[in-house]
Amino acid sequence: MLQAVIAIMAETRYHLIVGLGNPGPAYVTTRHNIGFMAVDRLVRKYGLTACRSRINAEIAEGDISGVRVLAAKPMAYMNRSGDPVSGIAQTHGIQCEDMVVIHDDIDLVYERLKIKEKGGDGGHNGLRSLIDALGTDAFLRVRMGVGRPEGDIDVVDYVLDEFDANQRTTLEPFLSRAIQAAAAILCEGAKDAMNRLNRKP
Repeated sequence: MLQAVIAIMAETRYHLIVGLGNPGPAYVTTRHNIGFMAVDRLVRKYGLTACRSRINAEIAEGDISGVRVLAAKPMAYMNRSGDPVSGIAQTHGIQCEDMVVIHDDIDLVYERLKIKEKGGDGGHNGLRSLIDALGTDAFLRVRMGVGRPEGDIDVVDYVLDEFDANQRTTLEPFLSRAIQAAAAILCEGAKDAMNRLNRKP
């Protein structure tokens, strides 16, 4: 009997992939929304199905190479994104080690991608909100470099602006690499995925 229960729990175990961004048409193509962009493309690539939820988030479900997955975009603003993510985790019994968060990172040059197992927020309001809401920093991250602004441009203005013309020429391959990284974490484990993908493009 116990083995049957364990088998059922294992079969219905979800992993959660979260993309960070801001809701609303004004932010759709901004640097700060690269996590949303990656999740949108992941949903399309793997044919995940949108599902209804009372949580303030857009959620799709399905599987990636046999791994049951929820993909989510919190529909709260970046600095409040932790509450929807915490709600999803609690509703579906998802452990933090089974969570992958895709987000922009100004400390990495544009197109640089790094998988990270845990750590502080690095000044990122979305990560800070997640850590506060979840009570831990022990979730996996796919850090997508957007670079820092040049000259006197304010960092906030920079991340809330659109990618420049040169960046847009390589944006889709960059997003594809982020999807590959998220899938590799699920299918290979974080260590192997980091060893293979934490390299310069």
